Amino acid sequence: MCNNNPLVGTEELAHFEMVGTIVHQLTRNLSMEEIERSGFGPYYIDHTVGIWPQAAGGIPFNACEFQSKGDIITDLHENLAAEQKARTTYDNILRVVDDPDVADPIRFLRQREIVHFQRFGEGLRRVQEDLDPKNFYMYNPGFDRCPK
Repeated sequence: MCNNNPLVGTEELAHFEMVGTIVHQLTRNLSMEEIERSGFGPYYIDHTVGIWPQAAGGIPFNACEFQSKGDIITDLHENLAAEQKARTTYDNILRVVDDPDVADPIRFLRQREIVHFQRFGEGLRRVQEDLDPKNFYMYNPGFDRCPK
């Protein structure tokens, strides 16, 4: 039930690898005219057609994307939100793509986000069931002692 399981991060990096591969496959053979016409020019100037992880708005990926407080309840809520944000991104991609070689792996990734959301939700319910009703979110029992 621990949020610091390295397999969770490894699995999420695999999502990035799949999306990065799709981007590479879509951009590797672009002509200069296609690059300019598509609005890909500024990206090309900085990165050619190499994969540079960034949000659609151009904000580069950084470690701030991984949120962790060390409190199981806080971290499970963060995980739930992250899964929903990723699912929404995949939904948006599917609305604008008609290439099955792009849509099929994105649908797979979207389904994984749904399953992860369900599993994190189950984990949160299990944690909440074990909470002392007199200590519902007052303090982190893993670190704090009951106030006197």
